[in-house]
Amino acid sequence: MAAASLVFTPPLCSHGRLRGRSQTVMAMPSSSELPVRKIPGDYGLPFVGPIQDRLAYFYFEGRDEFFRSRMRRYNSTVFRANMPPGPFLASDSRVIVLLDAASFPVLFDTSLVEKRDLFTGTFMPSTQLTGGFRVLSYLDPSEPNHASLKRLLFFLLSNRRQAVIPEFHRTYGALFETMESEIAAKGKADFGVANDRAAFDFLALSFFGRNPKDSELGLDGPGLITKWVLFQLGPLFTLGIPACLEDLLLHSFRLPPALVRADYDRLAAFFRESAGTVLDEAERLGISREEALHNILFATCFNSFGGLKFLFPSLVKWIGRAGAPLHGRLAEEVRTAVQEIGGGEVTMRAIEAMPLTASAAYEALRIEPPVPLQYGRAKRDMVVASHDAAFQVRAGDMLFGYQPFATRDPRVFERAEEFVADRFVGAGGAPLLRHVVWSNGPETEAPTTENKQCAGKDFVVMVARLLLVELFLRYDSFEIEVGRSTLGTSVKLTSLKKATF
Repeated sequence: MAAASLVFTPPLCSHGRLRGRSQTVMAMPSSSELPVRKIPGDYGLPFVGPIQDRLAYFYFEGRDEFFRSRMRRYNSTVFRANMPPGPFLASDSRVIVLLDAASFPVLFDTSLVEKRDLFTGTFMPSTQLTGGFRVLSYLDPSEPNHASLKRLLFFLLSNRRQAVIPEFHRTYGALFETMESEIAAKGKADFGVANDRAAFDFLALSFFGRNPKDSELGLDGPGLITKWVLFQLGPLFTLGIPACLEDLLLHSFRLPPALVRADYDRLAAFFRESAGTVLDEAERLGISREEALHNILFATCFNSFGGLKFLFPSLVKWIGRAGAPLHGRLAEEVRTAVQEIGGGEVTMRAIEAMPLTASAAYEALRIEPPVPLQYGRAKRDMVVASHDAAFQVRAGDMLFGYQPFATRDPRVFERAEEFVADRFVGAGGAPLLRHVVWSNGPETEAPTTENKQCAGKDFVVMVARLLLVELFLRYDSFEIEVGRSTLGTSVKLTSLKKATF
């Protein structure tokens, strides 16, 4: 298995190789000596180079081939490139790209990289889209209010934790009943549309005990959120409209926040009415109710809802493609644990007795991470190492990692491009979890107020497992059709075979 991220402070040996006794920030094999290499690649001419790379990234090559072609060209998983959006949205699009499991983890080390205003990369959406506040996702841990805001999110996640399992069963049970009816009537059912509705209802009910249908928000929540997210992440999307028009409208200029102000105000009103207990806790932590409100809204709608909007269709896609043999193993594991350990009920103890279910969830997060792009700005001069070479990075350089390449690194994972549901089962699988980094940190570590790991890391893994539990308590197997959507995967269910044992 490959070593962990290697990050050294110079000096170098006189013959141009790293000394084995250099001060290390993360461990490496004692016998390793990596050749020092100049970072390949260039940024092209000012203004022109960033636009050329943007067009290649979105249109001429596509995202994966953009990175893959340069990796081949430079014979390196570390190189220089421009990252979109570039002019006129980003003042500096120059990055050092990291595409392997060895170099990528430097992006999690906040002693080495700064995270201030880098949540969306080389540009930052207007704070008019978040109530005038820089919300937690854009704060570096060194900033004074980072710790208190992250403590608030820990409270949000734990305050009604006993409601998570029953509310998930309620909302996603209703989703699958809807899927059955649509398949019977039309021959297929759009999982993504139903998932949006169920995900928002589940989050509102489990976090706040409030059903959006019983508020002035009604059924509009998912649509309002999706539109609001588009205004923030539009510069990173393609919508399928003519390229010249799309590049001008989405990738060159900001969409006016005023166009979604009324929508955002409706969402804020719902959270102002529903999140009283969490807002009270915010005041106890020294956070104003208004700042807390917009952070809670962002955490629920952007981070949590956005995550489930991407993750659940992806999970259903990968499990669906694996076919009936895997479905049978999952159904047997889920039903046995619920019956023998939960006494017929879904409980935490029962869920913890489902290793294949957990592994399948981790594997979906590995092969198609919900947040594929990570950034960090070097705080000081340092040397970052890939598997094969070491590279000098200067203070102020922007480091960028494309996570799907790092988490499909064949030097770490066998059959890296394949979905292997039981990859993390047993003694041989557990050590690999440190290379599952979807949460802006290793799966083997925990979010704290001092790091930028996702506060909801364990919550996301839990609900991914709950989706599989709900699915395989009801059905022996299912079949799907898969397409593409702006925000990830489009999945339609074409059959649901009801449980027979």
